[in-house]
Amino acid sequence: MPKTQWAVTVDGAYIAYQDVGAGPHALVLIHGWWSHLELSWEDPQYARFMDRLSRRMRVLVFDKRGTGMSDRFTEPPHLEARMDDVRAVMDAAGVDRAALLGWGTGGPQLGGVFAATHPERTVALCIDPSVHGPWMAEPGETEEDLERDIERMMATWGEEVPPSGYDEAPTDPAFVRMEARAARFSATPGSIAALTRMWFHTDVRDVLPTIRVPTLVFHKDSGWSNPESAARAAALIPGAKTVNVGGSEGVITLGDPDPLVTAIEAFLGPIWDEEQDLDRVLATVMFTDIVDSTAQGAALGDRAWADVRAQHDQIVRANLARFRGREIKTMGDGFLATFDGPARGVRCAEAIAAQVQPLGVEIRAGLHTGEVAFEGDDVAGLGVAIGARVGAKAGPNEVLVSQTVKDLVAGSGLAFEDAGEHELKGVPDRWRLYRVVS
Repeated sequence: MPKTQWAVTVDGAYIAYQDVGAGPHALVLIHGWWSHLELSWEDPQYARFMDRLSRRMRVLVFDKRGTGMSDRFTEPPHLEARMDDVRAVMDAAGVDRAALLGWGTGGPQLGGVFAATHPERTVALCIDPSVHGPWMAEPGETEEDLERDIERMMATWGEEVPPSGYDEAPTDPAFVRMEARAARFSATPGSIAALTRMWFHTDVRDVLPTIRVPTLVFHKDSGWSNPESAARAAALIPGAKTVNVGGSEGVITLGDPDPLVTAIEAFLGPIWDEEQDLDRVLATVMFTDIVDSTAQGAALGDRAWADVRAQHDQIVRANLARFRGREIKTMGDGFLATFDGPARGVRCAEAIAAQVQPLGVEIRAGLHTGEVAFEGDDVAGLGVAIGARVGAKAGPNEVLVSQTVKDLVAGSGLAFEDAGEHELKGVPDRWRLYRVVS
């Protein structure tokens, strides 16, 4: 079971969440009604669903305010507070943008309103509109019907009776016991009744047409999750696609997870590819490395070498600040940094090479300007690979650059001499490199 963590909302509420999987893209799972992060993992079906969902993506799942391990309430929180829960979880996990996956009240209501309100943080929306309410429910459902349902629900809440979520109630005694225990730990009868009334009256029909992110409306073949409710929701969302993922369970974590997850992956794949293309920028990549660091460290001893390393790092960071470079990461005895201008990158490398010499060390540096993709705090792409290979070709106290860098700094006053053509490991073609001279 993943570690449970807490995010803090703007109004000070603590929201329990888990961070599952380690894929390059993030997806926020919004449960439909009630949940308990840790007890859910006792259900083999839930564990199987989460394992399949997180196989290719990073999944953030949380207990909504008032349920599970999150803060309880004296009055049902309004929709704005609910959106704060989602935003707080994303912030705590360090996720700027994510796809949303919601079912039931986590679908058109919470997920849909969040996507419409925060498109800058929403990559895409995947929802199952199996909700209760006069605006989306089956024709003829009234508030009187709701109150009768709530009365029956409160009378048996947490008891070992067949749970809802199936067209045909399961008869496995172990499953029924597990669901009853999870319900008792997740919410009180009074709070779940208050939440049900709140969601029943949350009409988002006027909000759904304002959603501008790619949207997938999926459904099963159950009383709750059916083609009719999916069609009604999709008709309100511009450009929404619909898909039938089969199964008779009204809860998405039950049953075979593969059809649903496969449909979500097929929908999100091209969108994430487009997002990655939009994140690509032209940047100058600089790699630096201390020459013969292992031998020097052995000659000086651990304590003296640690002091030299600390002074070296200080010099590098001071020059990155001076020339407006962005430190990406340290690698062994070197640095990877990016610049928005190649001339500043070259001058930074020159300054570092000169300033570390009094420490008794020499560096090699390589620079290339090309298209790179920023992935959180890291950077990737062919441009990064070329920069690393150029740096590997440099000698002691030498700054090498690709021809792209040389051509872009014309008129800057920098001088170069031809260092010949080279094959760069893992990079196609031959590359002409240039040595920076004073």
